[in-house]
Amino acid sequence: MSAILSTDDLNDFISPGVACIKPVETLPQQRPEGNIDDHQVIREDELPSQPPPPAQISLTDCLACSGCVTSAEAVLVSLQSHSEVLNALDSRPPLLSGDRLQDPALFPDNRAIANGKLFVASVSPQVRASLAATYKTSDVEAGWMLDQLLTGPLGLASGGKYGNSFVWVVDTNSMREACLVLGADELSQSMSRVQPPSSSAEETEILPKRPILSSACPGWVCYVEKNHPHVLQHLSRLKSPQALTGTMLKTVISQKLGVRPDQIWHLAVMPCFDKKLEASREELTDEYWRQSSSSGVDSRPPVRDVDCVITAREILMLAETRNISFPQLPRRPISSSSVRPFPDRTLDCFLFPERHPEKRRRRNQPPAAGSSGGYLHHILQTQLASSPNSSLHTTRGRNGDVLEYRITQPSSQNTDAEKGADTEIFKSARYYGFNNIQNLVRKLKPAKASRMPGASRGPKALGSKTKNGMAVDYAYVEVMACPGGCTNGGGQIKVEDIGGQGVNQREWLEKVDEAYFSMSDEDDGNISNADDQTYMGLEKNDDDDNIIEQASEHINGIDISAVRKVLRHWEESTGIALRKLCYTSFREVQSDVGKDKTDSAQGGLGKVIELTGKIGGGW
Repeated sequence: MSAILSTDDLNDFISPGVACIKPVETLPQQRPEGNIDDHQVIREDELPSQPPPPAQISLTDCLACSGCVTSAEAVLVSLQSHSEVLNALDSRPPLLSGDRLQDPALFPDNRAIANGKLFVASVSPQVRASLAATYKTSDVEAGWMLDQLLTGPLGLASGGKYGNSFVWVVDTNSMREACLVLGADELSQSMSRVQPPSSSAEETEILPKRPILSSACPGWVCYVEKNHPHVLQHLSRLKSPQALTGTMLKTVISQKLGVRPDQIWHLAVMPCFDKKLEASREELTDEYWRQSSSSGVDSRPPVRDVDCVITAREILMLAETRNISFPQLPRRPISSSSVRPFPDRTLDCFLFPERHPEKRRRRNQPPAAGSSGGYLHHILQTQLASSPNSSLHTTRGRNGDVLEYRITQPSSQNTDAEKGADTEIFKSARYYGFNNIQNLVRKLKPAKASRMPGASRGPKALGSKTKNGMAVDYAYVEVMACPGGCTNGGGQIKVEDIGGQGVNQREWLEKVDEAYFSMSDEDDGNISNADDQTYMGLEKNDDDDNIIEQASEHINGIDISAVRKVLRHWEESTGIALRKLCYTSFREVQSDVGKDKTDSAQGGLGKVIELTGKIGGGW
């Protein structure tokens, strides 16, 4: 992309890709002019040939899915890039010196405490898998290489104006476990329609309607907000692991160290370009969780929970810009003498389990969970655990990215079932890829009222059918925009990036998936019964704030009780309700497709300046 863009450049249009989910509308062909009888039959070859009108896809209609891109979207995406990371590192002196806040006397001209920055980062397991496949190493070693780049003395700290680097680098697998537990709780509450306790009477209901649709994929959320607002009521209100990690880092660090949230700069390394748009949402700022000032008026501008997002490919560009050879970085963990403990001991064990050898290591999900975090897999395992003698049945849809899951019980355990037939007690599905998502959305579209006597007054439930006299429907659907899941995100390293000879993209994705799932294979042998006593820092007979005790409930390899205690500790230590920390909201975004674009202030460069000047307010 050119570094300088003119107003004319911003009006260019690149036709939608083959897989674009918003194809150009085809209008009916015009009849030939002249005196033609209204009842005359006109053959198709007699119609005049006219070129189709230009596509009308505006900035607010772009899904940032790499299907179609204009220069204006490129401007917005460039605001979060590897260059922005380097600019941020060179913009402020470090806030920490060793384990303490920097002494202002060392920087009398810069007023270090007032202007200093503390840099933290979070990395997704899909990014590590992409790097592992690229350099033919393991998921663990790829993570060490990332740590060396972001934190180590041979990485970013070796250059720049202040020699800044990232103080803490968090694996988002930690907060993914919290998301899985909270997601299962959300579904359970929705099925029973029990509203969790509210800290304020003014807070709106956060429980979505069934079927609950996962909301961790920003491309999917963007699509719904712009094109299908009727689906918003079904979206899970739970934050994604990226957003939840950002909220935890900024709330805890700011309170424990006594610094402002805007002095904490959080970088997220993700597999998807859409995550850049998620980080820019107005709802994901400290405005939604920070405590009110004593005067009741807070004039501070909102601070993002995630300041910048870059992808796996941009990590390599980041290293190259600083003249660092990424494959030559040490494939070993950072020296323990250089590791700074997190300011909260309990959360240090939770966020950095690898630093505590006596604790059980965190695993990636098994292959059955898919490559997108395993939301549905955890919910299925939770349902199976709560239903004795139940069994899981999987049915493949029209392609491998559509799967339907049913949990059944023997008829003897349900008197309503017909004799000799199993009873279906839970039904869910997985939809990956926009082609499949369109079919899902179509099923959720409200039915038009019929004027015919005796006609059905409403739509059938999603996935509904009649079996054994009982209506069943999907309770939960895991939805991801990318075919194949998050390991196939748009920001991942592609086969052409490494000059792969004789390897197609499908084969390359299989290698990335293999690296992603390798962590679960490696860890299976390292988990023993003795480890159940010390998981995530929650030990029996430990007196750390009275929250540390023996774990009791394990589902899908996750200690549910331990995760809930960590979340409760987070809530109590910050004084902020979990409803504000862990949940978000969505809203309809008005599209300007087909509207008058003659107003120069709202078109071209003016539109870009307006969007880039906002923290959020939609996509």
